[in-house]
Amino acid sequence: MSVPLTLLGLLEREPSHGYDLKRDYDAFFGRGKPLPFGQVYSTLSRLARDGKVVISDVAPGAGPDRKRYIITDVGATEVEQWLTQPVDPEPHLQTVLFAKVVLALMLDRPAAEYLDTQRSAHLHRMRELTEIKRAGSLVDALLADHGLYHLEADLRWIEMTGARLDALRKEVRP
Repeated sequence: MSVPLTLLGLLEREPSHGYDLKRDYDAFFGRGKPLPFGQVYSTLSRLARDGKVVISDVAPGAGPDRKRYIITDVGATEVEQWLTQPVDPEPHLQTVLFAKVVLALMLDRPAAEYLDTQRSAHLHRMRELTEIKRAGSLVDALLADHGLYHLEADLRWIEMTGARLDALRKEVRP
């Protein structure tokens, strides 16, 4: 999971304080593994250093000053590129793909198109593995089978998620 890109996507939805970003990240993406506050603020500092976010205002808080972060055009471009590029079709990519689908829906982007792009990348990789299985040794065939079974499961997830996009949109876009 790309924490910086996910935080940028949340900021594209609306300017936010670090606390609010952590809350939203944990609610949608960090189930069972909340994002540490230190990681949120160090990531936001790096994003600001790299020109992907700016601080719009600073207000005193009970502890440190509360900074409100806004995504820049550079950050928004990076989110757009990240969302539209398929993830390398490898086992256990659901966390990244799930984050992309949820953020696409939050940002009113074409999540179904992203799923279609990912499906195509998976099918391409499955063809490659099938050729390895056909032409390779038993070890190659077994490793290819392992990859194929995981990719098949991913494809089932992509299909099921595609069928549920409208319901998920209602859940993530109040």
